[in-house]
Amino acid sequence: MTTTPLTREEVIELSATLHGFPRIVIEILATLDDPDANLNILVGHIQHDPVIAARVLSLANVASQTRQGKGVRDLYTATSLIGMGRVREMTLTSSIGDFVDKLAPDSMAASYWQHSVAVGVCSQELALHIAAPISADAALIAGLLHDIGQLWLYRFNAEAFRATWSQALTHAIGIEAAECERFGVDHSTIGAWLAEYWALPANICAAIRHHHNPDIALSDTLVPLVHVAEVLSNALDLAGRNENRVTAISGAACQTLGIEWNDSIQPLFGRMEARSSHANAFFAPAP
Repeated sequence: MTTTPLTREEVIELSATLHGFPRIVIEILATLDDPDANLNILVGHIQHDPVIAARVLSLANVASQTRQGKGVRDLYTATSLIGMGRVREMTLTSSIGDFVDKLAPDSMAASYWQHSVAVGVCSQELALHIAAPISADAALIAGLLHDIGQLWLYRFNAEAFRATWSQALTHAIGIEAAECERFGVDHSTIGAWLAEYWALPANICAAIRHHHNPDIALSDTLVPLVHVAEVLSNALDLAGRNENRVTAISGAACQTLGIEWNDSIQPLFGRMEARSSHANAFFAPAP
């Protein structure tokens, strides 16, 4: 059953009625090359977010006790103890998680977020593993948001979206093909429209748009990286959800990233599994 094809204008118009995308994500990306500005932005944001502040101070006090130091009470000291990169990762994941939690219907929130975290972690670990220079923070954000178009479809047309998933699973076809048949557009395109509307960097928009079909945009390393990360997250069953399916992995994407499938990659899989499990427990929405 095909409905009237969705347009970019309709998607953006409806999105304008939702909670705003967290500006801290844009600000962090804009200051990655300026450590002082990045630190000030992080601490300034955390001071007004009691959930993140508590997490940062808790981790810092664990580190402080390990080093036989005194308790940590200020965020600048806490950040120096656990590292700005770790604090930035926590801020990005918590901010996007809070955004998703406000948008996702209760029946979708848990499984959607667990998969998003798994792909975010895999994308970040893959960025650190490959030789090509790529921002691990951009990889994390792209992974966390790669399926944001599905969340939009579920939010605004839940019945049709559930029917589309059922069709894809029953007939063993790709979810993107089933979405195009029903909505005239797939979740990857919708996600890219949203990312552009939120003024995210072009490489993150491209990674969201092409994560199911990376071969047409291999020149932007983030595109094949998120594609491979999602395939690996499903293959490792990191989110443990029924919708997980191991899809074909692009050989061209693997070649672009310089990935060699031998014993040397096993530690990467171990890090992906351990960090995904920890992150999904650490960043689980409050009951």
